[in-house]
Amino acid sequence: MYTAVDHQLMSEALAEAQKALYLSNPNPRVGCVIVKDGQVIGRGHTQRVGGPHAEVQALADVKAKGLDPAGSTVYVTLEPCNHTGRTPPCVDALIEARPAMVIVAMSDPNPLVGGKGLERLKAAGIEVRCGLLEAEAKVLNRGFISRMTRGLPWVRMKIAASLDGKTALPNGQSQWITGPLARADGHHWRAQACAILTGVGTVKEDDPTLNVREVKTERQPWRVIVDSKLETPLHSKVLKQLDQSGVILVCASLDSPVAKEKAAAFEALGIEVIAMANAHGKVDLPKLFQYLAQERHMNEIHVEAGFKLNGSLLREHCVDELLLYYAPFFIGEGIGMANISPLGALDQRQDWQMIDQDRFGSDIRIRLIKP
Repeated sequence: MYTAVDHQLMSEALAEAQKALYLSNPNPRVGCVIVKDGQVIGRGHTQRVGGPHAEVQALADVKAKGLDPAGSTVYVTLEPCNHTGRTPPCVDALIEARPAMVIVAMSDPNPLVGGKGLERLKAAGIEVRCGLLEAEAKVLNRGFISRMTRGLPWVRMKIAASLDGKTALPNGQSQWITGPLARADGHHWRAQACAILTGVGTVKEDDPTLNVREVKTERQPWRVIVDSKLETPLHSKVLKQLDQSGVILVCASLDSPVAKEKAAAFEALGIEVIAMANAHGKVDLPKLFQYLAQERHMNEIHVEAGFKLNGSLLREHCVDELLLYYAPFFIGEGIGMANISPLGALDQRQDWQMIDQDRFGSDIRIRLIKP
C-alpha cells in the first residue's frame, strides 16, 4: 500500500513534528510535508497554543514560495482537526487547497475529531490513507493520547541514582550524583512536559528552581508542588519567576483558619492553591492527575521528587514511565529511590518494560514503561 518514498516522506513529517516537542503543549505534536511532482514544496509543524497547526503552516510555506498545492500529496502525522478551537479547522484549509491525496500516520484520539476529519476529506473528493508509521506517531504524542483516551496525563518519573540505587547521602546531599550531560538530558524531558511535579520535602531539602535551563525552549512548564500542610517556604526558588510559568500548590485541606492564612500568603504572591484530600488526610494523588488532565489540559507530567513521594506515586499506580539515570559509583548507606513496602511475594511486584537505554558521559539512562 505504501512505497519506500511514502515511508521517507512520512519520516520527514515526523521530523517536523519533533520540532514541536517543547512548543505545542497542550496541543499534539504534528508535522506536515506537502509534495508535488516529486518535490517537497511545503513543510510545517504545530506552533504554540493559538498559533497555526502543522497543515496550515505547511500550506503557508507553499504559498510563500509562490506555488500551488492543488494536486499535491500531503503527509501529516495526525488526522487533521475538524473542529473550531483556538484556530479554525485544518480540514477546511486542506479542502480549499485541493490536494489529490492526504496520507495520515494516525487518526486523532480526540473525541471531537474521531475520524470525522478523514471523512470530510473523502467527501470533498480527496483520496485519504491512514496508518503509515502509526507506531512512531503515537510515541511522539503519548501524553495527548493518554489525556484523550484515559482522562489522565502521561506521568514520567525521573530518578538519578548510584549503582546501588541511592539518590542521596544519609544527610540528604544529592547534588550532584550524575554528570552534566545526564542533567542536560533531564532538562530535555522537563521541556516536553506540561508541568514538573515535586513534593514539599524536595523543595525544603534542595530548594530547586524546577525550570528548563539546559535546552532552548520558548515555553516553561508549570510547576506543581504536593504539600499536604502548606509547609513550602515562601522564599523558595520554585515560587519565583512566575512571569515564565505558574505554580500550583496542592494541599490536603483548606478548612482550618491556619491553612486559609497560609494559602492567602501564597496567593498574594500569585501562587495557585488547591485542596484535594484522600481518606488519610494526604493529597489524593490519582485525583490530582485527573484534575491536571481534565481541568488543566495537561498531557505530560514530569516528576522529580524524593523518596517518600516517589513511593506514594508508585504504590498508587500513578506512574506510566520511569526515566532512570545511574552514575558509576556506589554510595552504600543512603536514601533510596522510592519508599516501597517490602513484598510478601514476588508476584506482588510491579513489572516494567525497558524501551531504551543510552549513555551520557559516564552515566547511563534507562527508560521503562508499564507493559
